[in-house]
Amino acid sequence: MTQMLPPLEAIVMGGSSGAIDALDAILSVLPRTLGLPVALALHILPGKPSGLAGLFGGRCALPVKEAEDKEPLVSGTVYLASPNYHLLIERQHHFSLSVDDPVHFSRPSIDVLFESAADAYGPGLTGVLLSGANEDGARGLERIHAAGGVTVVQAPDTASAPQMPDAALRLFRADHVLPPGKIGLLLARLALERAGSPTPSQKDRG
Repeated sequence: MTQMLPPLEAIVMGGSSGAIDALDAILSVLPRTLGLPVALALHILPGKPSGLAGLFGGRCALPVKEAEDKEPLVSGTVYLASPNYHLLIERQHHFSLSVDDPVHFSRPSIDVLFESAADAYGPGLTGVLLSGANEDGARGLERIHAAGGVTVVQAPDTASAPQMPDAALRLFRADHVLPPGKIGLLLARLALERAGSPTPSQKDRG
């Protein structure tokens, strides 16, 4: 029997070393009509403005900004975790910032964002794990998988630091394992296919 999927509600992405180049390739192909909020957690140095909102904003059709505490997620906007704060998504679909201890030596932690988003959106979530030099994000992506969401991993052979994608793929079978350029196209397609009425599942690894 064909599995029917609910509408897609949000996208979360995370990465570390090498992820900025991957995100540049992904965000540059997302259409202005994406119609979903996108939240990003990247390992960045604390105590300094990241400058990433300006960097990505100049190459993305969607507005890009740092997420603020208690701010509701708005469709068609890309949100960045602020340096030295964990970024969480509450069940009411607004952001929460935390200064709890680092996870995998990182704050913001990808696991923290992914796990909270999985609890908030369940099968309406897509998670993307990109290049990075530790295992942060692997458990969080597994949580998204367990909640019925779509899971996407950057193909390790395209990552400058493959440890993070490899860690996820050791835990479970991701729905899609792709290079960055194809990840952006996949996200645009999923948003279109699952914008309203559920559509049949299309799982693959290529």
